[in-house]
Amino acid sequence: MTPTILERCEANGLRLTAPRRIIAQVLEEATDHPDVETIHARAVALDASISLATVYRTVNLFEESGILERREFGDGRARWEDAEREHHDHLIDVQTGEVIEFVDAEIEALQEKIAERLGYTLKGHRLELFAVRKT
Repeated sequence: MTPTILERCEANGLRLTAPRRIIAQVLEEATDHPDVETIHARAVALDASISLATVYRTVNLFEESGILERREFGDGRARWEDAEREHHDHLIDVQTGEVIEFVDAEIEALQEKIAERLGYTLKGHRLELFAVRKT
């Protein structure tokens, strides 16, 4: 089983203040791709003393430590997700901002094939599709 965000913070030797623990909990429980303001709102619901600046510093620290990954979905806001989640790609509805996670075996195989054809071994990738719903 993958260690939790909190466990990875501890393993990386990060000092875990009470606000950082709450922010780690909020991120662990997130099923979406929250931005800093959303993380802050969720953290404040648990501890009203957590400032927005603390959330910014914490997510940046977690990113630098390889615990979180920053995502940019074209709306001008950085979003965050656990760096150790299973691999997936994203489809972003540009009208609503909805982010849909998916895995497609054909896409994965095609990316491997392209890298091989170009003389490379694929070590990772990110795929973000920007789309509008058909009417």
